[in-house]
Formats: sequence, C-alpha cells, structure tokens
Amino acid sequence: MMTHGFTTLFKKEILRFWKVSFQTVAAPVLTALLYLLVFSHALAGRVEVYAGVGYTAFLIPGLVMMAMLQNAFANTSSSLIQSKITGNIVFLLLSPLSHTEFFLAYVLAAVVRGLVVGAGVFAVTLWFTLPPLVHPLWVLVFAFLGSAILGTLGLVAGIWADKFDQLAAFQNFIILPLTFLSGVFYSLHTLPPFWQALSHFNPIFYMIDGFRYGFFGQSDVPPLTSLAVVGGVFVLLSAFTLHLLRTGYKLRH
Repeated sequence: MMTHGFTTLFKKEILRFWKVSFQTVAAPVLTALLYLLVFSHALAGRVEVYAGVGYTAFLIPGLVMMAMLQNAFANTSSSLIQSKITGNIVFLLLSPLSHTEFFLAYVLAAVVRGLVVGAGVFAVTLWFTLPPLVHPLWVLVFAFLGSAILGTLGLVAGIWADKFDQLAAFQNFIILPLTFLSGVFYSLHTLPPFWQALSHFNPIFYMIDGFRYGFFGQSDVPPLTSLAVVGGVFVLLSAFTLHLLRTGYKLRH
C-alpha cells in the first residue's frame, strides 16, 4: 500500500514538468512536427514501407514513440540530477519513503509526461493523415512500457551522473543513437543484412516496432516477440535500479 509520501512525490514530479509545459510538452511536439514535415516531404515515395501504408502514415507512430521515450528519460534524469546538485535530495533520502515508492513515483511521473507528449504529437500529426489503430491495446501497452523503461533508465543516468555534462553525454551517446537507429524513419527490411541483425540488439527497436504494429497490424518482428523483449528489459532494468536505490549508490555515499 502506497503512503502519502509516494502521492506527494508523484504529484511534485507531475507539477515540476507541467509548470513549464511550454518547454516540456509544447517544444517536443513542435520538434516532432518539424521532423514529420521534413522527412515526409523528402522521403515520401522513395522509402519502401509496409504494403498499403504511405510513408507519412508510417512515420507518425515512430515519431510519437520517439517523443515519448526522450521525454520520459528527460523527466527522471533532469529531476534527479537537479536534486543532487542543489542538495535537496537529502530531504527525500531522510523521508520515510521506501526505495520502491521512490522508484514508482519518479517512473510513473515520467510515464505521464511521455504519454502527454505522445498524445500531443499524435494530435498535431492528424492534420497530415489519419493512421489507423488496428490494435489500440497494443498501442497503449507499448506506450506505457516504453515510457516506463526510459523513465527508469533516466533514474539510472541521474543516479550515476554527478553533473549535467555527464548526463548530457549519457543522452547524446546512448539514448539518441539507440533512438535514431531503431526504425523511427525506416522499416527494418530496407536495411542491409548486417544492420538488420545489429538492430535486433537495440531494445528501442522492439518498442517502436510493437507500437507501430498497434497502428497497422504489420511489423518487422512478431509483436509477441517485441512484447517479450520490452517486458524483459523493463523487469531487469527495474530490478537493477531498485538495487541502486536500496544500496544508496551515489545518493547516500
């Protein structure tokens, strides 16, 4: 049973990004819209995608998921590193919050931000085309799990980093390459065999491919495979993060 401390921390994390929603919600929506304008204009008719699916429609689920993942990561990582640098992390550590409540409050708030941004991106892209939702439940499942995984990874980055430069390096050299090489802008079958094989080691590929399956009923790998990989990654990463919180790594020492 969750305590009032969990509820307070969760609300605090929601309010933290919502008070600057022009920056945390509107700006990512605008960025995704620009990606759609540029790539749909430059590559429509030149990139082979699923049968009966236009490139603009194909692109929308990838952009929605990319926005959700990046913002879920940013929510937890930026919040934790700010608390560490300003020193107010001590108030959380001295509170009667359990490490599980600490984890859930941060990750669920990241999921909320990811879903809000994703809904905003989807809403503005409806001006271009109306992609079908063949399996809406799959869309919701992968949206939630994807945001939760990147929110958890943001916690890991925030725990590990001691300054903003380290956090920026984590995002620029790990998150961004994995995101852009995950099939946001292309279908896996358009790649040479070597890059196809390499893409199967990228967990974000399975998040986007499973999410896109919910729209079109078509995917590069079976959706149950994507669900198993994404679910497994979430369980393992959550267990690792809870271990870091339990031991107080770079937080209590």
